[in-house]
Amino acid sequence: MASASAKPYCCSSLNPASSAPLARRAALSPFPAAKPRRFSHGLAAVAANPRAPRAAVRACLASPRRPEYVPDRIDDPNYVRIFDTTLRDGEQSPGATMTSTEKLVVARQLARLGVDIIEAGFPASSPDDLDAVRSIAIEVGNTPVGEDGHVPVICGLSRCNKRDIDAAWEAVRHARKPRIHTFIATSEIHMQHKLRKTPEQVVSIAKEMVAYARSLGCPDVEFSPEDAGRSNREFLYHILEEVIKAGATTLNIPDTVGYTLPHEFGKLIADIKANTPGIENAIISTHCQNDLGLASANTLAGADAGARQLEVTINGIGERAGNASLEEVVMAIKCRRELLDGLYTGINSQHITMTSKMVQEHSGLHVQPHKAIVGANAFAHESGIHQDGMLKFKGTYEIISPDDIGLTRANEFGIVLGKLSGRHAVRTKLVELGYEINDKEFEDFFKRYKEVAEKKKRVTDEDIEALLSDEIFQPKVIWSLGDVQATCGTLGLSTATVKLIGLDGEEKIGCSVGTGPVDAAYKAVDQIIQIPTILREYSMTSVTEGIDAIATTRVLITRDVTGDEQRSTSGYSNRSFSGSGAAMDVVVSSVRAYLSALNKMSSFIGALNASSEAPESVSVKTSE
Repeated sequence: MASASAKPYCCSSLNPASSAPLARRAALSPFPAAKPRRFSHGLAAVAANPRAPRAAVRACLASPRRPEYVPDRIDDPNYVRIFDTTLRDGEQSPGATMTSTEKLVVARQLARLGVDIIEAGFPASSPDDLDAVRSIAIEVGNTPVGEDGHVPVICGLSRCNKRDIDAAWEAVRHARKPRIHTFIATSEIHMQHKLRKTPEQVVSIAKEMVAYARSLGCPDVEFSPEDAGRSNREFLYHILEEVIKAGATTLNIPDTVGYTLPHEFGKLIADIKANTPGIENAIISTHCQNDLGLASANTLAGADAGARQLEVTINGIGERAGNASLEEVVMAIKCRRELLDGLYTGINSQHITMTSKMVQEHSGLHVQPHKAIVGANAFAHESGIHQDGMLKFKGTYEIISPDDIGLTRANEFGIVLGKLSGRHAVRTKLVELGYEINDKEFEDFFKRYKEVAEKKKRVTDEDIEALLSDEIFQPKVIWSLGDVQATCGTLGLSTATVKLIGLDGEEKIGCSVGTGPVDAAYKAVDQIIQIPTILREYSMTSVTEGIDAIATTRVLITRDVTGDEQRSTSGYSNRSFSGSGAAMDVVVSSVRAYLSALNKMSSFIGALNASSEAPESVSVKTSE
């Protein structure tokens, strides 16, 4: 069996299927072939040893240092800047408005995460937003973080008008690295119906406002042709050429309505790179909306085609269906680096989980459990087949180590017990909890486990221990519970019907009424067993929280005897017998506990009676 500690995470060179030459990929790519690049980060060494230890695997993923920031160029052609717009576009999600204090807290965390550019807001939208962006620029935009002393660029959004640009500059100018991001629509549908301007007017406004932003003293200006995905290509080339001449350092290409498919968007970026005069003097960026669920895929296609800035949000939040998800894009680049010509980012992925949770808390937008990378189920395994594979070798069903995103899970293998869990996973959980039981006991327990798992979505450690106590750690079974049915309410007396199974397999049924369903059930049991008892203590606790929690019942009983009988049975008349039971139904749990105590009492009486039949032989032997 392969060692469970071997973890071929995030390095697809370990996967034989991914070791095909890059030339084969280039032949299939619709984009211009990139020049082959020589890797010097240990990929070949790890590929030669598929069973490389985890440290070697992570070594193969180690990225070079972040290049020094220059607005209009990146010295390392493999480096991809991450532009986070959680605080601007993400906040446009309905109901996701954050206070200025919350924005500052999130901005600090984004800096720790290692994002290159933080789009802190839209300063012209309100005085409060301007103040929030200014606060972020003053504090986060001047405070080095991490081992490399990284200080993020602080960016403010503006429309192509002087009022917006003035507000943006006022907000971001306090940062060590300020940026103004200005935009105007370029698609025919937007120019005609929203702007009601001609293409010539749009070009004139764009280049004039970019030049104005530069004239204020801002060295870093980003321009976005809104709805570029539906814009005329020749017009795009022209307007981008003009804004580059006016001083734009980054050209952001938005798929504003999430309309394009990955191959279309990749081709758009490749065409812009190939056909825009002066493009070598600016950085190409992507901004993809998720209306068709393709934002992350489109963003990766853009990076593959030459974009070196990717605009994303934490958890993919944003207008309508949201944006490309930072965690998805970053981890895809990290995991499939060799298929993306060695691209890398400056993100410290171990801060992803904390950042995701912080944004959920402050925005009020919680991610769905199956959300990639950060969803509650992303590293959880409930299927029996998957659990078996994970227990044998984690790489069978996990391509990313949870450690790599800063996730600490209670169970090393991510095992979540449920109705689909098999014997291997359940037995492993028992061992993990410290219980060693034989095969017969395990099969009895597993049967009970399946009954509970069919009714509960997830079975917790506390549930397991309660079931063990009820099924395994019980006295010798003289009477076992077959069925129980109880009715109760305000319309009449509570009634109960109980079926018990004796040692010989004979089934007996008792029916009774009582003050409540438990009282009625206990009286029905008494009809069958016919051992007079007194219930001294009765308690019930919920093992876990929730309406589907398992109830654990504990009882204490003594035998109810008359005066004469008490004298003849003085050995056990005052003896107490305890019992416990567990079930999701409180009546069933109560009956199981009562039967447990009665079985103990019956066993004790049987042993006492057996010993009382031997005194004559014993006494004769003693008298001799």
